Amino acid sequence: MIQQIMAEAKEKMDKALDATKEDFASVRTGRANPAMFQKIMIDYYGTPTPLGQLAGIQNPEARSIMISPYDKSALSAIEKALLATPNLGAQPNSDGNVIRINLPELTEERRKEYVKLTRDKAEQGRVSVRNIRRKAKEDLEAVKKDGGAGEDDIERAEKELEAITKAHVDKIDEALKNKEAELLEV
Repeated sequence: MIQQIMAEAKEKMDKALDATKEDFASVRTGRANPAMFQKIMIDYYGTPTPLGQLAGIQNPEARSIMISPYDKSALSAIEKALLATPNLGAQPNSDGNVIRINLPELTEERRKEYVKLTRDKAEQGRVSVRNIRRKAKEDLEAVKKDGGAGEDDIERAEKELEAITKAHVDKIDEALKNKEAELLEV
């Protein structure tokens, strides 16, 4: 029972770490990155759909993105969603087949805003990991209360849980440090 709780907690923490890294990829750095646009939600026939499912996203140059919708009828909905997206800082241009976005150079002020945004995303990731730890601790306490395991086993599992939690928080902090360096690089 303890091993199952620990395995489940580790798996969930891995997913929280991956989600945090994905969120970091959506924050713009000096280069254009297709991941920035993957999660933008498009109203596609009344259903919110991620842009990555509706179009191919390429970056032909360092600061430009080209979005090619699979369904040409979705072009106007995609363009409308891009215009409504905060933090994009660029105007999408459509030629009827594809949408091109040229991203301007980042100003120092904008870079600092993005660092702040990235720190918020990192904190959300840390909170997720800690919530998973709290839930696993509650599950371990329930096993202890039911008499399913001895006190020593529970204590050992809690120490292991703390080590796993610390490792995941450290990985989030490392990813944050790398993203901040990338953002502040001119």
